[in-house]
Amino acid sequence: MPRTNAHGQPVGDPVGWSGASPLAPVELRGRFVTLRPLGVDDADAFRAVLGAHDELWTYSPDEPPHTPEDARALLAALPAPPSALPLAVTDPAGRLLGRVHLMRADPAMGTVEVGAIVYSPALQRTRAATEVQLLLADHVFGTLGYRRYEWKCDSLNAPSRRAALRLGFTEEGTFRQAVVYKGRNRDTTWFSVTDGEWPRVAAGLRAWLADDNHDAGGHQRRSLAEVRAALP
Repeated sequence: MPRTNAHGQPVGDPVGWSGASPLAPVELRGRFVTLRPLGVDDADAFRAVLGAHDELWTYSPDEPPHTPEDARALLAALPAPPSALPLAVTDPAGRLLGRVHLMRADPAMGTVEVGAIVYSPALQRTRAATEVQLLLADHVFGTLGYRRYEWKCDSLNAPSRRAALRLGFTEEGTFRQAVVYKGRNRDTTWFSVTDGEWPRVAAGLRAWLADDNHDAGGHQRRSLAEVRAALP
């Protein structure tokens, strides 16, 4: 039964929570990747690694950076903390593999979004790509204290929708005609993980990433969905 107030009206559960921390520059290190602030100094690598693949930018409001000037202009215009935190994804040797942003942060309400994801082919469908999301969400919930972690995408972006569900996000619905970008309509599908759900989602991610879930060739023994279903 829902809680009710003195007037007999249903109301939400009380929240013993006083706000999250604003976004600030940070470096997050994992086994397979490091996340660090993305900036203009990354322009050459950014163009070489991500600008050569136009197909990576179909569902981004940005155009692929084909020239050094394009890359510098795109990176110079990035949003900055505390509302957003653009991050470079690098391998252990420091080579750029992709970009990801924490964005639309609202510390007072405890909500923040992960987005602007562009992964190079070398990063896609790897343990490293999954570790990116573990590092980010663990920082959002464990360090910054947010209550809600969002993922939004063009409803026609099937790979993004599959990725959100695989990672443990819950699909919430679609905002029709939410955005116009690149001269076309975007219906936006929303996903989220809440702080109450995060411990189980995190346990699944860690168990999937573990060495005993991968053979000598690096292939998974159990899918992330199978790992998560087996959790208590």
